[in-house]
This record gives sequence, C-alpha cells and structure tokens, in this order.
Amino acid sequence: MARREPARAARSADGETRSRLTRREKGLLAHGRVVLETEAGAIGRLSLDESFAEAVEWILACKGHVIVTGMGKPGFVAQKISSTLASTGTPSIYLHPAEAAHGDLGRVTRRDVFIALSNSGETEEILRLLPAVKRIGARIVAVTRDRVNPLARAADLVVSVGDIEEACPMGLAPTASTAALLAIGDALAMTVLNNRPFDRDEYALYHPAGKLGRGLMKVRELMHEGEENPVVRATEPLSKAIAVMTQTSWRPGATSVVDARGLLVGIFTDGDLRRLVVRGSADPRTPVGKLMGRNPRTVRPEAMVTDAARVLREAQVDQVPVVDGAGRPVGLLDVQDLLAARIL
Repeated sequence: MARREPARAARSADGETRSRLTRREKGLLAHGRVVLETEAGAIGRLSLDESFAEAVEWILACKGHVIVTGMGKPGFVAQKISSTLASTGTPSIYLHPAEAAHGDLGRVTRRDVFIALSNSGETEEILRLLPAVKRIGARIVAVTRDRVNPLARAADLVVSVGDIEEACPMGLAPTASTAALLAIGDALAMTVLNNRPFDRDEYALYHPAGKLGRGLMKVRELMHEGEENPVVRATEPLSKAIAVMTQTSWRPGATSVVDARGLLVGIFTDGDLRRLVVRGSADPRTPVGKLMGRNPRTVRPEAMVTDAARVLREAQVDQVPVVDGAGRPVGLLDVQDLLAARIL
C-alpha cells in the first residue's frame, strides 16, 4: 500500500505560507471548529443571577468543606472544581456519588456546602444521596440545566446553566454541557478567591512541587546562610577575602563585604580577582574594601526566587547578597542554586 504523504506547506506568490489541504482535511478542520464554536457559545450564553451570588456567600461562610459531586463526565468536572477550590484556599473534597452510598457519605457534615453537578438533574446516584445529605444538615447547591428537574427540586439553591445543545453529532455525549459546568465551577472558585484573603505566600504553601511551586519559592529556601555565607570586613586584606571564598564549603565565587557595624558595603568576586591579576595589582595586603564592587544589587530573604532570578539576569552577575531589613548580609544566592532548583 502506498504511504499517504502528509500535507505540505507551499509558498504562495506573495511569500505567505499556506497549507495544501485535501477535501477531507478541510472537512475535519471545519467540524473541529464547529465543536469549539458550539462549546464557546454554550459558555458565552451562561447567565448568572442572584443564586450564583448566594452560592458564593455560602462557600465564603462555610466552616467545613465544600463537597463537590458528579457522576460520569460531570464527575471529572466536579473533581477539577474541587481541586481548584482547595488549591486557592477553600477546603474542598470530591465525593464519588456511588461510593458515597456505600459509606463515604460519612465525609459530609452539617458544616459543609454540598455542590451537585448534573446537566439533566436526573442522575440516580446523586438523587438517592440527597435525603441523607439533608438529614446531615449540609446545604445543597445544584448546578444543573433548569430549576424544575428532580435535582433542582431537592436542592436548597439552584445555579442554572440552561438548556445546552451538545457538540456531539448525535446530541448525546456530554461536551458543551460539561464545558458549561466547568465554567460555572471556575466562576464560583475565582469569585470566592477574589473575596477572601489569600496571597501568593498561601498559594505557594499549597503548591510545593512542580513548576508552580518552584516559581513561588522564597529566597530564604535556597540561599546559603550561617557558615555557608561568606563575609569579610572591608578593612581586611585581599588575602583574607580569598581565604574565606576558598574555605567556605560550597566554594562560592564571591564574598559579601561589610563595615564595622556588619552592614553590607560591597561584594568581591572571582571576576574582580581575575581583573586585578591581569592588571598586575593583586597585592594580597590591599584592604578588600578598596577592591570590592560597591553598591551591589541585593535581595531580601522573603523575596520570591523568581524576583532574585530577575536581579541576577538584569545585573548580569552570578551571585547576589541576601540582606535583612537593617542591611546585614544574612545569605548569599548563587545562579547555580537557581539552576539546581530548575528556576532558570
């Protein structure tokens, strides 16, 4: 069988690149765009009212957990919504409705807000839980198609998404409806986040791993401190500065220079030493204060490592002193530390 050649880019007369698409490929692209337009349209037609605002108030006032449940495709959406809430400061768990009927309902308390997702509002696994949830005393929020289906009638509050036409050619597979449920969930989570105290420090606390966590690390988590923080007095000779840089365990390429009060006044680096040698002026008896770089860029221990990376990049240096509020060098941060932590 002859191998089908992939579509190739061709150069038109005006220099622009266009694709040579077959009729079938054009049809595939066209249908893909219809799906995107259908789902985008479903989200665009969502209308929020006072029930949405009340749901946000319930979540903000919740003393327990926000329990999110759904079956099938809406169940995966429910997991994502619960995860988003939890990662942004709202304690939340996902409850599988089938497992809940076999004991996991014990996770629900009267202090909780119970959010049930079902486009049709007729999901049997969810409906059979609601009488028990009501007896427990948790508030029930239904995110569903309308206000008259069984789920809506059993809930304390209804956030309606309206009648949504699926992007499925058969009109059966949950597609546009799950996109709408997810959008409502994100709207709830982000509106809650916007109305409660929650800053970058807390976000970092909940994201210790991965790229997000690394980007939210503080300088104090990476800097070299204590015996690993090289410091010399400005009045001490160049030989002392070289000895400190050499004897510090991780062999830094720099040392902070301080005055008699212990305040940072400069930095001396391997590059400075090489330039002195080239000029023939590397007298080991010269006070390092006369040879150091003055007014070095610094960072604070509580600064984000991404901010420290920007300082290193802008100053085109490999080390930056870390100073406290009084201007004392409490640490040293090296570009290699950022590379090891995969910040750069």
